[in-house]
Amino acid sequence: ARQELILQPRGGPADAGGDIRYWVDLTSRATRWPDGRLEVEVSVENRAPRDIAWVDVEIACGEPFTSRVESVAQGETRSERVSLPLGTACDGYTVAVGGAAYSGFPFTAEKEIPAKYGIDQSVADTIGVGGVFRFLRTGPVQHQFYRDMESHCPNAFALNYTNPMAMLTWLHTTDSSIRNVGLCHSVQGTTKMLADLIDVPYDEVTYQVAGINHMAWVLEFRRGSEDLYPRIREAAETTERDLVRFEMMRQFGRFVTESSRHNSEYLPYFRRTDELLDMYDLMPRERRQEQRRRDGWRAWMNGEDGAAMPEPELVLSHEYATAIVEAMVTNTPFLFNGNVMNNGTIPNLPGECCVEVPCVADSFGVRACHVGELPPQLAALNRSNVSVQELAVRAVIDRDREAAFHACAVDPLAAASVSLPDMRRMFDELWDAERELLRWFDDGEIPEIAAP
Repeated sequence: ARQELILQPRGGPADAGGDIRYWVDLTSRATRWPDGRLEVEVSVENRAPRDIAWVDVEIACGEPFTSRVESVAQGETRSERVSLPLGTACDGYTVAVGGAAYSGFPFTAEKEIPAKYGIDQSVADTIGVGGVFRFLRTGPVQHQFYRDMESHCPNAFALNYTNPMAMLTWLHTTDSSIRNVGLCHSVQGTTKMLADLIDVPYDEVTYQVAGINHMAWVLEFRRGSEDLYPRIREAAETTERDLVRFEMMRQFGRFVTESSRHNSEYLPYFRRTDELLDMYDLMPRERRQEQRRRDGWRAWMNGEDGAAMPEPELVLSHEYATAIVEAMVTNTPFLFNGNVMNNGTIPNLPGECCVEVPCVADSFGVRACHVGELPPQLAALNRSNVSVQELAVRAVIDRDREAAFHACAVDPLAAASVSLPDMRRMFDELWDAERELLRWFDDGEIPEIAAP
């Protein structure tokens, strides 16, 4: 036996103008199971003129709960089930669209407009023209959370997974009192990949990695007293993967975190011509094929292939967040690589920039470990990216459009690809395309969303 609950009508304005939520038709069904568990199934129909990337559905039932429905193609309906905590008291509830985003704009504009002028980007979320504009529209919106935390939970510790990581960490640390750390999985992903490459069990490896987010350097890679770099260099001569990163290791001496597609757009060496793109296996991926692949994963996760999903084992993942929380609560130290302000941990990088270095989490928070100077060639590459980050952060803090242009103009890939007059025209065109998201530069009123 099960009890069906009756939905309250979804509230909200009848005319939402350009708000994407106006194009979402939301329905739901709730089931109370004999053990007292409450399960809510929410269905999202996309009536918008294009695909919707995600919809956050807010479920109010004594206290708020949220479910995210992702990748709803134009004209399609997707559903998600949410199990509320056992014992949730709820005789009736409401559901509403808390937030939603189209697939495409503004991400497509941040890639396609620079491409018109000769700047070929791959991911566009770290630096470069795309990374700068992502920060211009994301930074002020996310920063409002930190302002709210200053008022409501000033002693809280913020863990941030949002890109562009270095710019956001820099902004939040210098322009708020909230303690925070930026978290990424590129260090553990890269070191695991290197261990697999040379057939060394990962739990036998020790390493030191430091630099900046998405461009940190594997300074040491060992098993006991054995330096594993000779084996990595030997494997590099026969591998056909990660051509950019192995090229960087050959020419600059150390392996870099983050993938070849990412790193290729932080540097002036790999994306300027079709010949270089082909040489380093960087030709654009077919986006629809990638989306179908992700949809296939999602269908399998939802059991849509007819097979029952196995109960996953509850183990610590390679992501750092839960281990950091446990360390803070139990005062059991946890060592990880985090994004924090430099303050001398790497003396040959600017003291006020954001670095990715070994950190220790415990009940006192997160403390960075001193690394020492990087090899000068590696520090030089990092500084080329730090200059972009510094100007972008200054643009947001000072609401300075010209600083935002300068951030784009000194970007290594953009500077190698486009003349300054074309850079200015490209910047103005992209600014006009995202004008509604950047109006706060003029009127100071921060929007509630970073993308429509």
